Amino acid sequence: MNKIPVAVLAATGSVGQRFVQLLDHHPWFEVVALTGSERGHGKTYGEVCRWLLAEPMPDWAGKMPVLPSEAASLNGARLAFSALPADTARQVEPALAQAGICVCSNASAFRREPDVPLLIPEVNPEHARLVEVQRKRRGWSGWIATNPNCTSTGMTIALKALQDAFGLKRVFAVSMQALSGAGYPGVASLDIADNVVPFIGGEEEKVEWEPRKMLGKLEGEEVHLAEIGISAHTNRVAVTDGHLVCLTVELAQRATPEQAATVLAAFQAPPPVAELPSAARPVIQVREEENRPQPRLDRMTGRGMTTVVGRLRSDPLFDLRLVVLSHNTIRGAAGGSLLNAELMVRAGYLS
Repeated sequence: MNKIPVAVLAATGSVGQRFVQLLDHHPWFEVVALTGSERGHGKTYGEVCRWLLAEPMPDWAGKMPVLPSEAASLNGARLAFSALPADTARQVEPALAQAGICVCSNASAFRREPDVPLLIPEVNPEHARLVEVQRKRRGWSGWIATNPNCTSTGMTIALKALQDAFGLKRVFAVSMQALSGAGYPGVASLDIADNVVPFIGGEEEKVEWEPRKMLGKLEGEEVHLAEIGISAHTNRVAVTDGHLVCLTVELAQRATPEQAATVLAAFQAPPPVAELPSAARPVIQVREEENRPQPRLDRMTGRGMTTVVGRLRSDPLFDLRLVVLSHNTIRGAAGGSLLNAELMVRAGYLS
């Protein structure tokens, strides 16, 4: 098929750079616009962007001009990948959707809106249908679809497998979140060196609410939140990439660690999702070593899209304990949003 013209909003930031890297040579999408702050307008991306990734900046990106995040400036893009800060996204993304541009957003601004899908394609692809409700209610020809917080992502994928097999009642989550989740320049070195920071603003609320929307049921024109109790502690640690979450889970139907491991390892995406270019292969990898997963060793499993689970064991208060690892800027941010876009194309919402 002819490639779909796309824009990357806030392309110079850490998540924006990951979008640029993942979109290089994408089989479905061609980047026609990169946007950034006003100070970069009129300059090239290579001049403005302080490239942070180990992979080299694509040549084509370095030569592109940095543009405003306005519909008229996006060179005919039909789809925009948004790495905008939440406060900016709240203004920019609806204007683009009103102008007929479809937005796959990494921002948190619209995740709680009842007519905006909060998507992990392996978990709740049917929620994509909310864009039909959104268009009808808001009079947009475009739409906004969101991916979840980077910490919510991996744990929700693991919880989905357990929910389908055994049901879920309560979840206790403790995160150890990588520095890249704070963006650039992020956390000051004197705050994080030789230290753990036991507070990340707004994170605990997201981790406690977002999985309930994604694991909930779409009935008619609304999602009914899953009736799961979630309690979360979120912490920033001195790791570059890869969010680790320690989960303690109470199931509706008791299961042994061995049964849970079998279910997690066997978890598959629905057939249309499994065939998408950015799909995780496998969706979940279960590690049997007693000291895995580890961010440095396991975060790039499945090109950074696979959720890695380990340390499955019984719990004396609930039922199971497990450790979940997810690459926060790939699976939990740009890669997740890219997979959402592929799902929306396959579902016919860009036609």
